[in-house]
Amino acid sequence: MDHAVTVGLDGSAESLAAARWAAGEADRRGLPLRLLHAWPMLAPEAVGPAPEVDQNYWAKRIVHDAQSEIHGRYPDLPVVEDLVASDAETALLGASARSELLVLGSRGLSTAACFFLGDTSMEIVARAERPVVLVRAGLRPAPDSARGPGGVVVVGVSLHGQCDDLLEFAFEAAALREVPLHAVHGRSLPVDTYVPWAGNPDVIEEITEEARQRLGEALRSSREKFPGVRVIDSVLLESPSRAVVRAASAADLLVIGRRRQRPALAPRLGNVAHAAAHHASCPVAIVPHG
Repeated sequence: MDHAVTVGLDGSAESLAAARWAAGEADRRGLPLRLLHAWPMLAPEAVGPAPEVDQNYWAKRIVHDAQSEIHGRYPDLPVVEDLVASDAETALLGASARSELLVLGSRGLSTAACFFLGDTSMEIVARAERPVVLVRAGLRPAPDSARGPGGVVVVGVSLHGQCDDLLEFAFEAAALREVPLHAVHGRSLPVDTYVPWAGNPDVIEEITEEARQRLGEALRSSREKFPGVRVIDSVLLESPSRAVVRAASAADLLVIGRRRQRPALAPRLGNVAHAAAHHASCPVAIVPHG
């Protein structure tokens, strides 16, 4: 199924939270929802097996339970149940290439562990060709299709290279929700901007103004394309990771970019995307671009 929102299910609370979020997003976008569960040991479907001997019973149960809950909230949303005889990573990467959006449950890791432990979700995020949204269980409930009071979409903008795909996704997300878009650029000050007791105010002002001008230029084309989206732009003089995570503390969605082409020895997922995926208090969309 092309042009769908796909969610990966594994029976966990995180994947069920992802399914709820994905259903709302599919409803906003007017797209069908695919509920995908991958299991390498999936047996060929027999004709009329008795439930007690159906080897696929639990795989079917995972998808059916999610479908039942979604149908109760979105009775008119087209939903397809998809069982795939494959490992989860292969199945989800394949589904991502055929979907508008892939949604996955994510387990928030502790500060000490988050940069050393990987999971299937993070590997898929680092390799997917389409946007991936990570949703954790226990986050505040996502609003329905109608506008929620005080909502906002936050996008982190690095100003290094083109980011048209990133901004297109972020502006569209804000437009669909009818909420403002908060564009955030975080920049750590170089050491030589500091005098012995405090930052040099003239140098700090010069760096801030230059960043504001570049941020405004980066946003110009998307502002013209989405004139109905109110844009708030901020330059925060702190590490980009800290800036975007802090700015998204009350957001409906945080949108972060991931460059498709990275240096050979660099991690496939940058520090900002990594930090956002593990520490943001809202769903995180990671958009490949460049």
